[in-house]
Amino acid sequence: MEISDELLCLFSADIRDEGDQYTIEIPKREIETGSIDPGSVYRVALIERHDVSTDTDASPPTTTPTDGPQPPVERGEIRYVEIEDLGKQGDGIARVERGYVIIVPDTEVGERVKIEVSEVKSNFAVGEVLDEEL
Repeated sequence: MEISDELLCLFSADIRDEGDQYTIEIPKREIETGSIDPGSVYRVALIERHDVSTDTDASPPTTTPTDGPQPPVERGEIRYVEIEDLGKQGDGIARVERGYVIIVPDTEVGERVKIEVSEVKSNFAVGEVLDEEL
């Protein structure tokens, strides 16, 4: 399956039956990190998880947060990135594999920089500039 470069966030969620409609809850962290905005309209894709029992009487699996795709970067990793956009706070935004976002403070759109990844979260990372304009 091909995943779009426009992917804003990726998380696991249950579908809840509410009578005449179904609800998917979006984790609060997706709003807090700025990946998505309340009140905006988004396209949603659902991907079946093959590692979860379909038996409705089964208790939820006791798993760690390692379920699902892992971030494509690691803390301390050195990357060469191009700043594609600016975030709401004015920080540069670079995108790498699967549309994963790296926030790079003190950069501008179009800059190509060498960074060190200083912080890694499930849906974004923060990078510090090592060398400007490569």
